[in-house]
Formats: sequence, C-alpha cells, structure tokens
Amino acid sequence: MKQSWWKNAVIYQIYPRSFCDSNGDGMGDLQGIITKLDYLKELGIDAIWLSPVYRSPQDDNGYDISDYQDIDPLFGTLEDMDELIAQAKSRGIRIIMDLVLNHSSDEHPWFLEAKKSRDNPYHDYYVWRDGVEGQYPNELKAGFGGPAWEWVPECGQYYLHQFSVKQPDLNWENPKVREEIYKMIQWWVDRGIGGFRLDVIDQIAKEPDRMITSEGPMLHPYLKEMSKAVFQQKDLVTVGEAWSATPESALLYSNPDGSELSMVFQFEHILLDQQPGKEKWDLAPLPFVQFKEILAKWQKALYQKGWNSLFFENHDLPRSVSRFGDDGKYRVESAKMLATCLHGMQGTPYIYQGQEIGMTNTRMEIEDYRDIELLNMYKERTEKGYSKEEIMESIYVKGRDNARTPMQWNDEENAGFTKGTPWIKVNPNYADINVEKARKDPDSIFHYYQELIQLRKSLPILTEGAFDLLLPEDPSIFAYTRTSKTEQLLILCSFTGQELPCSLKEQWKDEEVLISNYDQDSCKDCLRPYEAVIFSRKL
Repeated sequence: MKQSWWKNAVIYQIYPRSFCDSNGDGMGDLQGIITKLDYLKELGIDAIWLSPVYRSPQDDNGYDISDYQDIDPLFGTLEDMDELIAQAKSRGIRIIMDLVLNHSSDEHPWFLEAKKSRDNPYHDYYVWRDGVEGQYPNELKAGFGGPAWEWVPECGQYYLHQFSVKQPDLNWENPKVREEIYKMIQWWVDRGIGGFRLDVIDQIAKEPDRMITSEGPMLHPYLKEMSKAVFQQKDLVTVGEAWSATPESALLYSNPDGSELSMVFQFEHILLDQQPGKEKWDLAPLPFVQFKEILAKWQKALYQKGWNSLFFENHDLPRSVSRFGDDGKYRVESAKMLATCLHGMQGTPYIYQGQEIGMTNTRMEIEDYRDIELLNMYKERTEKGYSKEEIMESIYVKGRDNARTPMQWNDEENAGFTKGTPWIKVNPNYADINVEKARKDPDSIFHYYQELIQLRKSLPILTEGAFDLLLPEDPSIFAYTRTSKTEQLLILCSFTGQELPCSLKEQWKDEEVLISNYDQDSCKDCLRPYEAVIFSRKL
C-alpha cells in the first residue's frame, strides 16, 4: 500500500464557533484559532479539520452554505483564512476544510435563481418534483424532522431537503453542478488546503422517487469523477462522512488506488446505545460485546485493502468520556483508557476539541440549548406526550450541544473562551477541567494524549500491524493485539469501574510497558477501574 502522510497523522477537529473568540462577540473565530496553534503543535497533531466557516445564514451552524468561496463574517475574512493556512503550515499542521456537497443554503445565489421559475438556468441545480400544494411527492422524511419536501408556489413544485428546510439538496445528476463544485474545490486546493472532510457524502446520489437517500447507484461513479478532477492532483486527505457505510462499501470509498477517498467515517459502533429500530434519543445500555465485535470487524475487513477513521466523538456526538467512560469518579482514568483503546487500532485517529482534556457532557435548561435537531425533537416529543423528564434525559445523554459548549482554556470567566457573552453556555465544570490546569499536571489527560501521539509516530506497528481481537465475549475488557513481523503489542482496556482479574496481564507481566494510565508496579494479574496498558514484545 502506498504510504500517505495521513496514515501516520493524528487529526484534530475544531468546531470554530466554540473554540476561541478573539474579538469578544461570544463566537469563536479564525483569529482565535490562530492564537491556539502553538497549543495544538504542543499536543502533537498533524492536521486540523475545521467545521464549516463559509458564508452561511447559520440555520444549521454553517452546514447550510450560501457562498462556498467566502468566509462568514462571524468567523472573520478570507485574509484570516489565508493567514490560518500559512500559520498552521509554518508549524507543520495542515488545514482540512469541511465540504458540504449534498445541499446548499436556500440563500445560495443558485437557489435564489432556481426557485424563480422552472425555466431558470439554475432550476435544475436542485431536486424538484411536480405536485399539488399539501400533497407531498412521497413519504420521505427530513433528517431534522418533518417531510423532506417543501412547496414553492412560483414553480408549482416541491424541492427536496434531506435536512433542514433551509438546506435544499443539490442535483448531482446535472453535470453543470458537478463542474461548479470541482472548480470550487480546486480554488481551495490552490489556496493551500490539505484536504477535505465531506459531509453526508453518501447522500449525493439520492433517488428520491425510489426512496433511496444514501448509497445511490451513481455514488461511486460521482466520487471517482470528483477524485480524478481534483483530489488526485495533490496528496490531499479526503474523508467521507457515510452513516450508511458498510465494510464492503468502505473498501470502494477507501480503495488504496486513490480512485475515490482516503477513508470514511463509519458510525456502526456509534449507533449501538439506542433501542433497535428506534431513534438515537431512545436510549439503551451499550451492548459492549457487540461494540468490540463491530470495531474488530472494521479493523479486519479494511486491513491492507482500505483505511479506517478512528473516532469516539465529534461535533454531532456526545462527549465520549460521558458516553463510554465515567465522567465522575474515574473521569481521568476512563478518558485515558478510551484514548488508548482508539489510538491502538489501525487507522487515522481524530481528536475532537476538548477530548484531550476530558471535557464532559453538560446539563442545561431547554431554553439554553441551540441545536436545531435537539429543539425540533423536544417540540415533536412534547406534542406526542412524552414527559419533560424523559425528553431532557435523552438530551443530556445524546444531544449534539454536549460537544458544542465552549472550549475550556482556563478557570477565568467563560473558561477563557470569550470576553463577551458566549453563544452557548460554558459547561460549569470548567474551573476543574481546563487546558491550563491540564498542561501543568504531568499526569493529566492532555499529557497522556501527547504520549500516545508520539507513540503512533515512532512505532510503525501502530500504522501497519495486523489487528486481532482477544477475549471477544468478555463483558468488560477490550483486549487486542497488533502484530508485525518483528514485534507484537497487547492493548488491554477495562471499560468498568470495578477491579477485574485478567490472566492476559499476568502472561505479559514481564514485557515492556509502552504506556499505561496506572503505575504498573502493583496488580500484575488484574485490571484496576478503567485501566489501560499497552505491552510490547519482540518476536
């Protein structure tokens, strides 16, 4: 397999509005990110994935783009963006843009023209169906609730929106649309961008009349065409968000010949702690044995044939220490354990802002939440008669705003995020959990991440070694090996607050310990609460 830079890289996701505010308006911005580049270099990351900063009405926090080739004034200017690219590059960090190609904003000039009449040259840039007002073309539902169709009287037609009504779907069947998109991507590549994360890319080839919203028949031909037109010109990293991905389709997406993308985000392990066949808000305990089985399946299926993205949290997901660990008594131990578990696998690890200091979920009053998906759900479930307590419990556990509270830099007002009023409330635990405190403490989660990142860079086995799951039926221990011709690693992770007997640890007790979240002098045959350890031995 061709060795690309992104195989050894660790990528850090920034949600710009919540990262760092430089001008006191309560909203994070590009200049704020520039002031924190030295911090990110110290952490050891290689690239920043930036959630959208394009011009946008911000109906869905920037995932509704009205101009792909300009920066939203909320975040700064195009000059600020150029400065960020240059400043990051001088520190050996690449910038990855978040590209939303499935839909635009309804305030994009294309759509403003498209809805004027059926004869408008831009009309066919979007997906329309004839109909009668009040009778939808079919039963398709939008991702944020309600029908996926919106009536436009001027045209006597409905347009498709798989998400918010302000996010009309682009018509990829129109070659002009694809051409415009490729030109725009090239414009960013020419500005020095190191790659792209492609939002809901599995949905661009939808066939709404056949109720196909993702993995449509033309998906892979479109991706191949786009890759050839722009992605293959330079050694860019491209990662597709694909909720529908299977190991089989991931082998197409991430084919080592580079014909499509570098890798995809798959979400099979993320969809487990909900009731089968229900929504994410319908909570269920994590079926841990299945969780391991799925991660192992992806590791095996893509080995030497494709590439994995490794992540436990992002801007759409709750905080992983609250979800899979213990954000109370064992917050530090369990955050380190989760990091070990993830970074020990094969693929490119993604760290979401604040994960490296163990930021947790938050609990607010309903009026303090900002997320369109969450607020729509609250309204819908209230109308269906769910109790407020039940709805709020779902929000506390699964709401996207858990990940969107401001980055906690220090114990000063607003966690050092802003001198103004933050756009969303800061998590009240910032006095205890913040960057400044973490950097001063040699045993902090931050320093543990630094160590893990250095291990990944210095040990080729972490990039290339084969993965094998051990103890598949164990209800609390995630154990696996990574093996090369000359070396083997054992990664042991306890997902419980109890002390557990562990014969594997006993068997490896005389081998070299590369990293651990506990002192290894005692407890040779057991795993302590949320313990993680990586052993190494020569073969």
